Amino acid sequence: MRLLLLSDIHANHTALQAVLNDAEKRRYDQVIHLGDALGYGPHPREVLDTLRDLDAVCVLGNHDDMLLQYADGRRETKDSIVSMALMWQLSRLSERDVAWVRLWRDGIDDPHVGARYRHGTPVSLDDYTDSVPAAREAFGHWQGRLGFVGHTHVPAVYATLNSPVGDWIKAQHFTDGGSYMVPPSTRVILNPGSVGQPRDGNPQASYAVFDTARAHFEVFRVPYDIERAQEAALEAGLPQVLAARLAIGK
Repeated sequence: MRLLLLSDIHANHTALQAVLNDAEKRRYDQVIHLGDALGYGPHPREVLDTLRDLDAVCVLGNHDDMLLQYADGRRETKDSIVSMALMWQLSRLSERDVAWVRLWRDGIDDPHVGARYRHGTPVSLDDYTDSVPAAREAFGHWQGRLGFVGHTHVPAVYATLNSPVGDWIKAQHFTDGGSYMVPPSTRVILNPGSVGQPRDGNPQASYAVFDTARAHFEVFRVPYDIERAQEAALEAGLPQVLAARLAIGK
């Protein structure tokens, strides 16, 4: 099976469409979305419609969860760009849209692939797998072999292997794309990066394909019409910083 791994679209349908056009060339069997379809961007309905059409397996991200908390009155609004974007998006979504997001789980174990899908780390919705110490802590609380996460907006692999001198952990990043073959005895946490708001200095959209038969993970970077996405964000009245950051990948 070939998994199309998407994460952190953040309501940027312009970037999502470019990614899907590119992914058509790669061949895939199942779409996995690792959280944060919502937040920040101007296209919440379009992104949810597309993920539904793809029959994507979606896990809950922290921004998706915050939107549900606002919808239920469980969270007070704040004068912040995160809150402003989510409240605007909530006003644009239908009851059907919100009901679908409610079905997303905070983590999924896939017995067919032998993998865990979660937004932050294999053991957390909100924590970040963004460093060797963070990966070491996650590996210490989770004994699985394959973990797929998002949240950092940075495509990366963290790998650990039991050795005579104890566990060692290695990190690899994919600013310009690249591939990683998972060794048979290695446990890994794999991050495809962000479709809609990369933060590794490369503004191109990021996604990955994982071939379960070959244990092969490959990250692709895709150019898209950033100016069009920026214009849509400004026309929606979203904070200017959300449009500006798209051009610098930060």
